[in-house]
Amino acid sequence: MFRLSLSAALLALASMAQSLAGSTPLDDAYRFMYNLQFENAHSTLRDYQRLYPNDPMGPVSDAAAYLFAEFDRLHILQAEFFTEDNSFRHAAKLNPDPTVKREFEAAMNRAQQLSARALAKSPNDRNAQFADILRLGLHSDYLALAEKSYVAALSEMKQGRALAESLLAADPSYYDAYVAIGAENYILSQKPAPVRWLLHMTGSATDKSEGIGKLRLTAEKGHYLMPYARLLLAVAALRDKDLGQAKRLLQGLAREYPSNPLYSQQLARIAMPDQGNNP
Repeated sequence: MFRLSLSAALLALASMAQSLAGSTPLDDAYRFMYNLQFENAHSTLRDYQRLYPNDPMGPVSDAAAYLFAEFDRLHILQAEFFTEDNSFRHAAKLNPDPTVKREFEAAMNRAQQLSARALAKSPNDRNAQFADILRLGLHSDYLALAEKSYVAALSEMKQGRALAESLLAADPSYYDAYVAIGAENYILSQKPAPVRWLLHMTGSATDKSEGIGKLRLTAEKGHYLMPYARLLLAVAALRDKDLGQAKRLLQGLAREYPSNPLYSQQLARIAMPDQGNNP
């Protein structure tokens, strides 16, 4: 049902000028994640959580590192984002690592507890609100892509989008939160018309132009999720046969995250016209 997701999940266009500056340990951790250097990310996040034990962004970001590492191990990113081989997309059921799942869920639970504590003290705590949005997006990614539990994943996607709308109504400059709205709209807009109608009737957001617009906001002005928004926009460009735009976005990602081969691999496919470009 889902071919793209938030997380996913963990793991992130119109502007190539901004990138994670790496000026804080949390910035460094996300840069490691986007470079597929997951042990470095975990180590950095352990240090961060010792320094800031009450910040829910510490454990939820650690959960993202577990999620993205598992997706990399299972080749989910290649299959869900870029593969042109339908047999790869519809391969046998995946076998998620139960140890990784336990660590992932434990980090998610710690994040939820810290967010709840922070919001009990200050209901308008933007950081805690965003940590909840990110947590729901990551869990939705895991349910959809690793466990193929699509109904449960859709429910959490909608919850995350509703929280993002609430946060952005109070603070429109919290640009990372636009991903939750953009991803749901774009992902579900790719479904056949009868499915979109049913999803819309059950409260899901399915507007493609709205989705692209919100993703561009994160791609231009976001922070931790800026690379993720760029990736989604690159995939959208490929699906729309806008190979020039896709190439520009992927080149920027490959330049910023050279240890991640996903971008250079897809650039190579774009350069081979006989391969076709129908992700």
